[in-house]
This record gives sequence, structure tokens and C-alpha cells, in this order.
Amino acid sequence: MKQQQAGYKSYEKSKEPPRPIFKNCIKAFIIGGLICLIGQVISTFYMYFFDFTEQTVGNPTVATLIFITMLLTGFGVYDRIAQFAGAGTAVPVTGFGNAVISAAIEHRTEGFVLGVGGNMFKLAGSVILFGVFSAFVIALIKTIFLYWSGA
Repeated sequence: MKQQQAGYKSYEKSKEPPRPIFKNCIKAFIIGGLICLIGQVISTFYMYFFDFTEQTVGNPTVATLIFITMLLTGFGVYDRIAQFAGAGTAVPVTGFGNAVISAAIEHRTEGFVLGVGGNMFKLAGSVILFGVFSAFVIALIKTIFLYWSGA
């Protein structure tokens, strides 16, 4: 039986089309870099026109990127970009915005409370949970080190 399975596996592998891994990596790198460039332009805009500092500009920039992503997802544009770029759109914070709004759009027929509200954070909920927990652990470690160093 094992030899038959190995034979089928090799047959299956011979029929599978080759994946252009290098090409996919280049596309993800370029689109991901473009998203980061847009984020930098938004940060510079906020610092120049709204007197944010380099330390305080992060939150409005992230919120703006997520908002733009949600609009583009709602109009179906972001999904086409994501099909082209792959991980280049999933890794930046825009992937989080896309995950939240996609679940909300998918479950809107079930109503606003049980459909959208109950299912919106199914995928993104784990990201929020582990992000908050990681921030807590890092803050705890930093507090312990500051306490021991006497600062």
C-alpha cells in the first residue's frame, strides 16, 4: 500500500503546475512596500498639517490605513490587489482591516447585531487578543527592568 501511495504522490506532483515563488515574492515585496510608502506619506501629511510628532503620528496613520483598506474592500478593489500581491497585502496592518470588514460584509445578511457584530472579529479577534497580550507582557518586562535598574 505504501508503494502505491508513493506512486500516486509522484504522479500528483508531476501534474501540479509549478508555482512561481520568486515572482510571487517580488510582487509581495513591491506591493507591501507601496503600502508602507503610502503609510509614510500619510504620516508626513499628519506631521506637517496637524502638528503631530514622530512619537504621536503612528495611531492616526494606522487608523487611516485601516479606514482606506475597509473602503477599498467594500468596493471590491482591495480583493483584486490582494489576489495580485498575496502576502504583500496581508502582512501590513491593511490585512487586519481587510479581515475585519470582509467578515462583516460576509455576514451582513444575518443582521447587524448577530451577523455583523457577532462575526466581524472572528478572524481578527485572535490578532487583537495576541496583540494586547503581547503588549502586556512586554510592558511587564519593561516595568520589571526599570524597577530593578532604579530608574
